Amino acid sequence: MSDHEYTPKSKAGKWFNDRLPLLTLSSHLRAYPTPKNLNYWWTFGGILTFCLLTQIITGVVLAMHYVAHADLAFASVEHIMRNVNYGWLIRYIHSNGASMFFLAVYIHIFRSLFYGSYKSPREVIWITGLLIYILMMATAFMGYVLPWGQMSFWGATVITSLFSAIPLVGESITTWLWGAYAVDNPTLTRFFSLHYLLPFLILGLVILHIWALHVPGNNNPIGIEIKKPSKDTVPFHPYITIKDIFALLMFTIIFAGFVFFSPNVLGHSDNYIPANPLITPSHIVPEWYLLPFYAILRSVPDKLGGVILMFGSIFVLFALPWLDKSKVRSAVFRPIYRQFYWIFMFDVLMLGYMGAMPAEGTYLLLARVGTIYYFLHFIVILPSLSLLEKTDPVPMSISEPVLSGGAESSLAKKDNEKI
Repeated sequence: MSDHEYTPKSKAGKWFNDRLPLLTLSSHLRAYPTPKNLNYWWTFGGILTFCLLTQIITGVVLAMHYVAHADLAFASVEHIMRNVNYGWLIRYIHSNGASMFFLAVYIHIFRSLFYGSYKSPREVIWITGLLIYILMMATAFMGYVLPWGQMSFWGATVITSLFSAIPLVGESITTWLWGAYAVDNPTLTRFFSLHYLLPFLILGLVILHIWALHVPGNNNPIGIEIKKPSKDTVPFHPYITIKDIFALLMFTIIFAGFVFFSPNVLGHSDNYIPANPLITPSHIVPEWYLLPFYAILRSVPDKLGGVILMFGSIFVLFALPWLDKSKVRSAVFRPIYRQFYWIFMFDVLMLGYMGAMPAEGTYLLLARVGTIYYFLHFIVILPSLSLLEKTDPVPMSISEPVLSGGAESSLAKKDNEKI
């Protein structure tokens, strides 16, 4: 870093930089040493930052025209779509942006699971990332309620009533969330306030997430720490920034495809019907990115048990760095874990599909099987693999697989023990 550190030449620049070193920080970020073997799966961090900023900017504009009142909310959304200049575009960017945001974050999470980015010394990075994920789900759920259509109203009714299953304090929490004795206008105003606030908390956590990342540095596809910065790393700019910009461009093209050609394909048609407390939709479902947890919730006959498992399926991820004790990070060198990784991915996709189906017959049975495997993967399989799995040999350095023609050329047991 010191070789590339920027020093202002003007007196005003030096004066300002001594008191608030933004110029030096910018220089540090540009010259930040990054593993040279990062692939395009590592570009989703930048894509997620773009998604967050897009959601905040479009959300602020929409909030200028939205009316958080049970009698006027649905009409105000139609007003945005029909009368506000480019309101249809801003709303479609915001609504589809939520789905693209979750698509990118799921890719980001599964990349971390495959390459072991949650392992020591990056546990804090993983934990802050999960906190961001939880806030994202809360923000998205509250945003889903705001249009005040049929699915918004009944989705809010079903999900918030889950808290009533908590012993002793459940009823009080539910009443506090509703602001009344049922989902009504106070619920909508509460959700609007929190939906507006939480993205800024997410932004603060993102800053902490990036800060935590800069302490141990990036993981990489082979899961080896940097040995020789001069050989194993490249400056963040221009090498990584160019790759990030190209990936962001490809992502934006897909994003634009949804916005301009299929803006409603990821939503639900019932949400274009004004909320009616007297008519229940035949099948209440949340947005697609919450479906796996919804399937886990419905797989248990007992309401309290379903709530415990649903929240447990999220909180078990916090223990992952300590459940997976294998010294080898990357699944590239863990042949058995790699097979279970793909089984787990299929399991999550299956749970997502089951969450969109009625909770009956074969769908319910498969949801229960998927739920059992979900928890077995973390609580039983990963700790067992840590003890029993025979891993492939790991290269001595990041540069070795490239310079010597493959990861199997020269191996060091000592380095394997250090990883």
